[in-house]
Amino acid sequence: MTSEGRPISRRTRLVEAFVSPDSYGLVLVLIVATYALAVSQSPSPLIGSIVVFVQIATVWFVLRTAGAHRAARTAALMVLVVAGVVAVTGGVIGGTGSQVAILLASTILYLIAPVVVVRHLIGRYVVDREAVLGVIAAYLLIGMFFAFVYRLIGVVDPDPFFGAGGEATPSQALFFSFTTYSTTGYGNLVPAKSLGQTLAVAEMIIGQLFLITAVGKVISVWSPVGRSRDEAPASGDGPQAA
Repeated sequence: MTSEGRPISRRTRLVEAFVSPDSYGLVLVLIVATYALAVSQSPSPLIGSIVVFVQIATVWFVLRTAGAHRAARTAALMVLVVAGVVAVTGGVIGGTGSQVAILLASTILYLIAPVVVVRHLIGRYVVDREAVLGVIAAYLLIGMFFAFVYRLIGVVDPDPFFGAGGEATPSQALFFSFTTYSTTGYGNLVPAKSLGQTLAVAEMIIGQLFLITAVGKVISVWSPVGRSRDEAPASGDGPQAA
């Protein structure tokens, strides 16, 4: 209900879910923005800096929305701010050591973020719109995590991560991660070494287990807003007794 007593429409509620700082909808918007910027072919240092700052905002809002402890949010914010400063000063573009540091920080934080989200959702007693948005956010965050891992290996290893296919650029790493995660498997990019191949297999398994578990949970407890899943149908709704 609005302050004037008028009911809030579904469209208004959906819009609010994607702009509210306490909603997983805004987290989804930031994840999509991170992906779009990361796959940009522009080599501009400005783009690299913007990507890092969007990552800062994404992880911060994830921890905030999921109700993570203040100490965890503070520690994550400090790590990401340092990464942002390095990016602004040209570290992402200029040196391998700086790239490794930022990618390692991103990898750790994008591992923590979906764990915090899943833990938060497990504690919810209903599966509503916010819970569904949270599940989607966690799913995408896991895919981003593996993309950072592939990119990190590509930077550290002197040999190209995909062999003749390339060294796992940000766009390649994200494309490969999500096609592997969803088991689409186009086959145009294949890890050249056993470590990458093992991680790809692990990502495929995690992706399938996540979907099976999440969808099963949603279906088992979903109920229309305002009605308990254990509520019996009204006498006029069900079959009449003989």
